[in-house]
Amino acid sequence: MAVSVVRFNLVDPAAGPESLSARYRAALEMAAYADDHGVTTVQTEEHHGAADNWLPSPLVFAGAVLGATRRVTVTVSAIIAPLHDPLRLAEEIAVLDLLGAGRLITVAGIGYRAAEYEFLGRDWAARGLLQDEALETLLRAWTGEPFTFRGRTVRVTPRPCTRPHPPLFVGGGSRAAARRAARLGLPFFPSAHLPELEAYYHGRRAEYGTEGFCMMPAAETPLLHVARDPDRAWARYGPYLLHEAAAYASWQSTGIRSAVRSRAGDVAALREEGVYRIVTPDECVALAGRTGGSLVLHPLCGGMPVDEGWRSLRLFCEEVLPALAGRDRKE
Repeated sequence: MAVSVVRFNLVDPAAGPESLSARYRAALEMAAYADDHGVTTVQTEEHHGAADNWLPSPLVFAGAVLGATRRVTVTVSAIIAPLHDPLRLAEEIAVLDLLGAGRLITVAGIGYRAAEYEFLGRDWAARGLLQDEALETLLRAWTGEPFTFRGRTVRVTPRPCTRPHPPLFVGGGSRAAARRAARLGLPFFPSAHLPELEAYYHGRRAEYGTEGFCMMPAAETPLLHVARDPDRAWARYGPYLLHEAAAYASWQSTGIRSAVRSRAGDVAALREEGVYRIVTPDECVALAGRTGGSLVLHPLCGGMPVDEGWRSLRLFCEEVLPALAGRDRKE
């Protein structure tokens, strides 16, 4: 069965408040449309202090999406857990779990931008300890029982509805992240296709005697835009894709392993590279056969005009998904 993801990070480098507000409202309308047409997941993410208005509050946006939809899973991939107060994070996710009846999935990452830690007054050097504290606090808080937090007894209410706790993954591309997930008995969400890291996670999980699983991106996991005429779309809209690719590249140090990692310096190189792709509906269906059925549509990528985002989403929902469903029925 195809796993279809529609991704939003609400980037718009040229937006003023009114146009950015319109973009946010359009994203909610797109999420509702995607939900009505059988999309599996709406995905969002977190970055702070970005000049291009990158979404800094993914849980707020996730709550709005949950309210605008009925079935779709909403995945925050990733929340940068060390940047949040652990008790407030536990409360907010608990409330979202109650509102969404288990439809929220949180991937807790550690982040890779020291500037974000500085922006929010967190110690970059202590990020590993902060991540441990955040994850351990979430798991204790969601039991509804009193526990010790920073030397005092606290109790977080209300309890979430999902048992034993809301869906929580540990994200990352390092052995430390895999080890942390294994120790806590949490599922692991690698930042790229990293089979050796998956094996390491399972090995450590066996040592700890914990349960868990790995949800790893396929080897080929491009970010997609669907168009009737890809040549024309690259000519007109390629700069929006390049903007996001360049933003990620400027943030990612040499050691970062990510499914979204581009070295392109211009639109032609970006197209050749294949991290971002503009495909026809038929090409999108064929691509699903090479990605294990997983497709990630990015309709508003890099400040993409909203009208073009809608054209891409409609082609995806009205032509790609029905073709995939028909293929699944035959199989």
